[in-house]
Amino acid sequence: MGKITSKNNDLLRDSKQTTSPKIYNLLLDLVNDGREDLAEMVLKIDYLIEYANKSIKAKDFEEAKEAIQKAEERTKMLRRSNADIEHLNYLIEGVNKKLKK
Repeated sequence: MGKITSKNNDLLRDSKQTTSPKIYNLLLDLVNDGREDLAEMVLKIDYLIEYANKSIKAKDFEEAKEAIQKAEERTKMLRRSNADIEHLNYLIEGVNKKLKK
Protein backbone atom coordinates (compact mmCIF):
# COMPACT_ATOMS: atom_id res chain seq x y z
CA MET A 1 0.00 0.00 0.00
CA GLY A 2 1.24 3.50 -0.82
CA LYS A 3 1.93 6.27 1.60
CA ILE A 4 -1.13 8.09 2.91
CA THR A 5 -1.11 11.81 2.12
CA SER A 6 -3.52 14.73 2.21
CA LYS A 7 -4.70 13.72 -1.25
CA ASN A 8 -6.17 10.43 -0.06
CA ASN A 9 -7.08 11.06 3.60
CA ASP A 10 -9.78 13.41 4.89
CA LEU A 11 -8.14 14.03 8.27
CA LEU A 12 -4.88 15.12 6.67
CA ARG A 13 -6.62 17.16 3.98
CA ASP A 14 -8.67 19.08 6.54
CA SER A 15 -5.73 19.75 8.86
CA LYS A 16 -3.02 20.61 6.33
CA GLN A 17 -4.00 24.27 6.05
CA THR A 18 -4.79 24.81 9.74
CA THR A 19 -1.83 23.20 11.52
CA SER A 20 1.84 24.02 11.68
CA PRO A 21 4.25 21.94 9.56
CA LYS A 22 5.62 20.11 12.63
CA ILE A 23 2.14 19.14 13.81
CA TYR A 24 1.20 18.09 10.27
CA ASN A 25 4.29 15.85 10.06
CA LEU A 26 3.31 14.23 13.35
CA LEU A 27 -0.20 13.66 12.00
CA LEU A 28 1.22 12.22 8.79
CA ASP A 29 3.43 9.77 10.71
CA LEU A 30 0.56 8.65 12.94
CA VAL A 31 -1.87 8.14 10.06
CA ASN A 32 0.70 6.17 8.08
CA ASP A 33 1.31 3.98 11.13
CA GLY A 34 -2.41 3.21 11.22
CA ARG A 35 -3.03 5.34 14.33
CA GLU A 36 -5.64 7.78 13.06
CA ASP A 37 -7.20 7.81 16.54
CA LEU A 38 -3.98 9.24 17.95
CA ALA A 39 -3.80 11.75 15.10
CA GLU A 40 -7.24 13.02 16.07
CA MET A 41 -6.03 13.38 19.66
CA VAL A 42 -3.05 15.44 18.42
CA LEU A 43 -5.48 17.77 16.65
CA LYS A 44 -7.46 18.18 19.87
CA ILE A 45 -4.29 18.96 21.82
CA ASP A 46 -3.23 21.49 19.19
CA TYR A 47 -6.65 23.14 19.45
CA LEU A 48 -6.42 23.28 23.26
CA ILE A 49 -2.99 24.89 23.06
CA GLU A 50 -4.29 27.52 20.63
CA TYR A 51 -7.31 28.12 22.85
CA ALA A 52 -5.07 28.58 25.90
CA ASN A 53 -2.95 31.12 23.98
CA LYS A 54 -6.05 33.07 22.98
CA SER A 55 -7.33 32.96 26.55
CA ILE A 56 -4.06 34.39 27.81
CA LYS A 57 -4.27 37.23 25.30
CA ALA A 58 -7.82 37.90 26.52
CA LYS A 59 -6.51 37.92 30.14
CA ASP A 60 -8.67 34.88 31.03
CA PHE A 61 -5.99 32.98 32.92
CA GLU A 62 -8.31 30.48 34.62
CA GLU A 63 -9.65 29.33 31.27
CA ALA A 64 -6.11 29.08 29.91
CA LYS A 65 -5.00 26.96 32.88
CA GLU A 66 -7.93 24.62 32.41
CA ALA A 67 -7.28 24.21 28.69
CA ILE A 68 -3.56 23.56 29.16
CA GLN A 69 -4.28 20.98 31.88
CA LYS A 70 -6.57 19.12 29.49
CA ALA A 71 -3.85 19.24 26.83
CA GLU A 72 -1.29 17.85 29.30
CA GLU A 73 -3.63 14.97 30.23
CA ARG A 74 -4.02 14.06 26.57
CA THR A 75 -0.28 14.16 25.95
CA LYS A 76 0.13 11.61 28.74
CA MET A 77 -2.15 9.28 26.75
CA LEU A 78 -0.04 9.84 23.65
CA ARG A 79 3.16 9.23 25.61
CA ARG A 80 1.80 5.83 26.72
CA SER A 81 1.38 4.84 23.07
CA ASN A 82 4.96 5.94 22.23
CA ALA A 83 4.01 8.82 19.94
CA ASP A 84 6.61 11.53 19.27
CA ILE A 85 5.15 14.43 21.25
CA GLU A 86 8.27 16.52 21.75
CA HIS A 87 6.90 19.48 19.78
CA LEU A 88 3.58 19.38 21.65
CA ASN A 89 5.43 19.40 24.97
CA TYR A 90 7.45 22.39 23.75
CA LEU A 91 4.26 24.28 22.92
CA ILE A 92 2.69 23.42 26.27
CA GLU A 93 5.82 24.61 28.11
CA GLY A 94 5.60 27.91 26.25
CA VAL A 95 2.01 28.44 27.34
CA ASN A 96 2.88 27.49 30.93
CA LYS A 97 5.65 30.12 30.94
CA LYS A 98 3.14 32.75 29.82
CA LEU A 99 0.79 31.71 32.61
CA LYS A 100 3.46 32.06 35.29
CA LYS A 101 4.31 35.66 34.40
